[in-house]
Amino acid sequence: MAKVFQKTEAVPAEEPEEFSYGGVVVRGDKIVVTVPIKRSQDGSKVLALPKGHAESGETPQEAALREVREEAGVKGKLGPEIGHVTYHYERKKKMRYKQVTFYLIEYRSGDPDDHDHEMEDAYWLSFDKAIKRLTYKGEREIVVRAQKMAKKLT
Repeated sequence: MAKVFQKTEAVPAEEPEEFSYGGVVVRGDKIVVTVPIKRSQDGSKVLALPKGHAESGETPQEAALREVREEAGVKGKLGPEIGHVTYHYERKKKMRYKQVTFYLIEYRSGDPDDHDHEMEDAYWLSFDKAIKRLTYKGEREIVVRAQKMAKKLT
């Protein structure tokens, strides 16, 4: 089960083994969401925020912007860190502990139809619909926080 940790909260004693970075890209009252080709453990489609691992030499912020560009087909201006989602998952019969850091990103250009091959689809969705429809609770909580942060920026 995913849990969102604000920067001010204590991180669990266990250290994450894996790190990813992503963004909540904001355009007015909408954000961009993705549908990865890879399905959930039960085989159902996943509605998610764009995210992924850093490439060699990339900062977390650079990785978040690149992943947004690749997975969602859009470019944006990096804003503040929103928070972290941490969760456990199984790979090759071993449990892994992962942390994903999300940043607020202000839309600048591009089209979600230009997403990469890892995505089945990418599209704009209102904050309210995203909060209801995103597959994972931790990402829904990130979007709630992003909505509050975006209102302060306008």
